Amino acid sequence: MARSLPLNALNAFEVAARHESFAKAAEELNVTPAAVSQQIRMLEELMGVQLFHRLNKGLVLTAAGKSGLSKLQDGFRHVNDAVDQIRSTPGKQVLDVWMAPSFASKWLMPRMRRFVDLHPEIDLRISASAELMDTDAMSPSLSEDILRRHNVDVAIRFGRGHYPGCHVERLMKVDALPLCSPALLTDTHRPLRTPEDLVHHTLLHDETPYEGRPTWSSWLSAVGVETVDGTRGLHFNRVSLALAAAVEAQGVVLSLEQLAMHDLEQGRLVIPFSHSVELAQAYYVITLEDSTDAEHVVAFKRWLVEEVIADQKIKQARVMQAG
Repeated sequence: MARSLPLNALNAFEVAARHESFAKAAEELNVTPAAVSQQIRMLEELMGVQLFHRLNKGLVLTAAGKSGLSKLQDGFRHVNDAVDQIRSTPGKQVLDVWMAPSFASKWLMPRMRRFVDLHPEIDLRISASAELMDTDAMSPSLSEDILRRHNVDVAIRFGRGHYPGCHVERLMKVDALPLCSPALLTDTHRPLRTPEDLVHHTLLHDETPYEGRPTWSSWLSAVGVETVDGTRGLHFNRVSLALAAAVEAQGVVLSLEQLAMHDLEQGRLVIPFSHSVELAQAYYVITLEDSTDAEHVVAFKRWLVEEVIADQKIKQARVMQAG
């Protein structure tokens, strides 16, 4: 029966109950008191209950009228909130994106304005969660169930690409490389021209707990250096702290190139020698199978690829300039 009840009559009842007066309800609704009274009588007839005691001094709700009033008022509030939201964001699409805090702050943030300028019709909602980084290759941080439960449209993850039930595309390969302040290159007493020269410098360690994190010991072994102790130096539990120490010329950090891209472009960090080690892990874009072709998802993925291509061109130019 509820589906057949007229919305105007329900609205008249809510307003009259709030004011305890047909006359005041009529003022708010911009109709006559007789029209409000007629709407209420029609509603009472349809529902088969009396909603008000009509007294000389005004209206008093009956027990039946009181019983459903609060839920009816909640319903009208939800309707008004929905209408306000629709009016305030005409044509807007919301895109929920998840990624690790380091990738969000070091790679996405310096360039996010370009996406906003290209797609003003899309509202980005960025969630950065350390709890959702891949800490174990056998226990992926994301799955179809997690994406659906949290209404995630796109996730960007560093790992091996194993995310059950999801559509997975590799975004970019990853190299681990040493980085330092330009000030260290001008230190004539402690030259920094080859990996062997690291024996004279402080090693900065990023110990953020994620699967595939490069270590100085593994990097030195990969490039064939045996004269440097890869365990000594300063240790940090956040990549942002390790990179900040490198910018301040506190030592040489080993990091992922993508996380240092903005500092490299701004000249705060440099690559002291050309030795780099490609990792087995990579950055992946993860979406749900049934939403990967959605317009706002496609737009964001296309932009990500364009940014990666631009980074590659900058890297090539940097290599040519150094050569």
